[in-house]
Amino acid sequence: MAMQVNTNIAANNAYRNLATTQNDLSKSLEKLSSGLRINRAADDAAGLTISEGLKSQVGGLTVASRNAQDAVSVIQTAEGSLNEVTSILQRMRDLAVQAGNDSNNAESRTAITTEVGQLTNELTRISESTNFNGTALLNGAPDSAGVLSFQVGANGDASSQIAVDLSKANVAVIGRGLASTNVGTSFAGAATATGALTFSITNGADVVSVVTGSVTTGDTATTAAAALNGDANFSKALTASVDEGGKLNIKSLSGGVIAETTTTAVLGGAAATQSLIGGLDFSSASGAASSLVTLDKQITAVSSARAELGANQNRFESVIKNLAVSKENLTAAGSRIRDTDMAEEMVKYTRANILSQAGTAMLAQANQSNSGVLQLLQ
Repeated sequence: MAMQVNTNIAANNAYRNLATTQNDLSKSLEKLSSGLRINRAADDAAGLTISEGLKSQVGGLTVASRNAQDAVSVIQTAEGSLNEVTSILQRMRDLAVQAGNDSNNAESRTAITTEVGQLTNELTRISESTNFNGTALLNGAPDSAGVLSFQVGANGDASSQIAVDLSKANVAVIGRGLASTNVGTSFAGAATATGALTFSITNGADVVSVVTGSVTTGDTATTAAAALNGDANFSKALTASVDEGGKLNIKSLSGGVIAETTTTAVLGGAAATQSLIGGLDFSSASGAASSLVTLDKQITAVSSARAELGANQNRFESVIKNLAVSKENLTAAGSRIRDTDMAEEMVKYTRANILSQAGTAMLAQANQSNSGVLQLLQ
């Protein structure tokens, strides 16, 4: 072997291996100190892409779980107020039963009417004051459909959202329907129209709905009222009753002004007259009986709304549990890809550390390997 000074092949080889070992040692130290197997894209490009996607999912599920918990709070707020609404309606119904007894004199009926009026005002107040974070819940809010949308998933698809319909929990409509200012339509005499009768309900300047009901030619006011109340489409929005004067009265359950829009002969053979019939009437036994029918419909409607809210609350609680499981599994998957296996990495670090020390020693030996040339130069 030739003796050379300018080029020390053994030293260069030892240095190259030492540099590689030092690089491995540096990476192991970085992984051990950060706890991450992937600290930069170069560590594992494919793994980085997957882990970032999983990280987005985990973050989204965390927020979605909070959203679902907020949804439960919203429903509990609305249902709690509806519980009091039910209590008020039950009290009003008790008063209607009491007013149905002719042992009451005029003063007693006036006292009953006064209490019912205050309870109706309280229904209106509840509809205006019940809110969650500034969003009204019991007056058809937040939009015309009365629907709240909750983001309960990490993605933007339809399956990540749940809509809760609060339109059935519109206490403002109940208050208007029971108020003394509810304008009804009074028809005199027996029915002369046959088949479908069409009524429009107007609240303010807006036509809320158009409702049809059926009667038969020759119906008396009593049989016409029974036929209309027995019509499912009619009874959802209107109620029919007969006053002590024998007139057929049509009233809106939502407090609107009623107009008959049938082009054929109107009920009673004469033009209908608008009168302030009032949502509830306790001035007579027949008025109290009619009020009972109205209150029963409202109690049923509120109970149905509460049942739907309860079902939605149970659904959100299931969503929260499912999100927790999904988050746990996705977090574990992301950890397996991105986190450092400390035991395995410590083995690599120990190996690299030993090789680094050995390489340093061998580089020193290689640098001394050509020192014999000095003896030739003496």
